[in-house]
Amino acid sequence: MDKISSWHIGIAAEAYTAAIFARYGYDVSVQYGANQPEYDLIAVSGDKMLKISVKGSQDGGWGLTQNYKKGCNYHEAVDKWLSMHHKKTVFCLVQFQGTAPDEIPRIYLAAPGEIALLLKSSAGGRGETVLRENHAWGPCAVGKGTIDRIPKEWRVSAERLQYLFNTYGQ
Repeated sequence: MDKISSWHIGIAAEAYTAAIFARYGYDVSVQYGANQPEYDLIAVSGDKMLKISVKGSQDGGWGLTQNYKKGCNYHEAVDKWLSMHHKKTVFCLVQFQGTAPDEIPRIYLAAPGEIALLLKSSAGGRGETVLRENHAWGPCAVGKGTIDRIPKEWRVSAERLQYLFNTYGQ
């Protein structure tokens, strides 16, 4: 299928995120209106709540820190990005690349600190602005011979959700 607009990807990513949390039995509240600060959804389990920032992609990566790169190196850009996010916010990364419209996208969950560590280790330790699902660096790249990939334990699961609620739930 041809790429669709980033607006459609964003709407679909939020819908899948709300659906997956609801499917696991969590109460979900969606913020209303454009340009909401810090998070898109709230998921609740008992007396614990997670703020969830949803990022959708259809190209294999999520551009996260490029707006912080001007005048600094990759690691400094990641640090600036990290300082802008509450430690209790969780990111839901939704990947549509390689999925048909009637297939469920791949969904990953990570805390800002986890993402920052992965971004800093990318490209053979140089760092990156784009968090990539699975990327092998070519022979001419700074990170030649290395592969960046999302950790398997970030895949959405009952165990991952329980860990995030226990660790970051408010």
